[in-house]
Amino acid sequence: MLIDCDTCGIRGAGCSGCLVTALLDPDSPAAGLGPAEHRAIEVFARAGFDVQVVPAPAPRRSARRRRVA
Repeated sequence: MLIDCDTCGIRGAGCSGCLVTALLDPDSPAAGLGPAEHRAIEVFARAGFDVQVVPAPAPRRSARRRRVA
């Protein structure tokens, strides 16, 4: 696969939502993905799926407070 950002039609405004940016940017949620995850993303992208890498949800806090006696 060859990706040439110089010829991208939505370069600039579209970079923040681009899969290439997500995979190469160290601050991206995808930065910690391993080879298997990268391969899965590539397979889905080649199949025509609109692949988005989103951060993992934050841990939920319980609504109730526990009191210890």
